[in-house]
Parts: sequence; C-alpha cells; structure tokens
Amino acid sequence: MSFEEAITDLGSDIIVDIEVTPGSKSVSVPSGYNEWRKRIEVKLTKNAQKGKANEQLIECLADLFEISSSDILINSGATSSKKSLLLKGVSYQRAISVFGAHLKK
Repeated sequence: MSFEEAITDLGSDIIVDIEVTPGSKSVSVPSGYNEWRKRIEVKLTKNAQKGKANEQLIECLADLFEISSSDILINSGATSSKKSLLLKGVSYQRAISVFGAHLKK
C-alpha cells in the first residue's frame, strides 16, 4: 500500500488527492486507496448536490485531523469525484500517521 503518493508535503500544510463516492450507505473516511489513480478513497452518505457531499467531506476530514473545517480548502475538483484538498496546519508525517492508522485496519 502506497497511500503516501496521494499526499503532497507543503511544509506546514499538505494537499491530499481524494476520490469520493457520494450517496453511500455509510461514511468511511478513509475507505481505501486506489493505486492506479493514486488517490485516497472516501465514502460519504450525502449526495453530490448543492455541495452537500463537499461539506460532509470537509467536516469528516476536520474531525479526523482535529482541525477547524475552515482550515480545509478544495484546491481542485469541487464538482468532480476526484478532488485535491489543502489541509492547513497538518504536517506530512501527521497525515501519514492518521491515514495509515485508518487504512491498515
């Protein structure tokens, strides 16, 4: 598993490449890693309408990393299932640790 390829180190911030599956039966952040697309997979219960899935994604990541939702920005892919998100104040090592703990369960 090389989920580290989905995380870009910007010093005190990171960019995470994510693939979202909206409208799932349950929330799973993260739910896996897509080796071909080099993206961390996420399942959300909200549908991709009027930004509801994006809001849920940001809330879930904020909870996972214990940061404010205002510290997470959609860098690209706001209307796509393939997104890149900027997480402010999250180091590369912390991201590896947090995602690693959930992906290796």
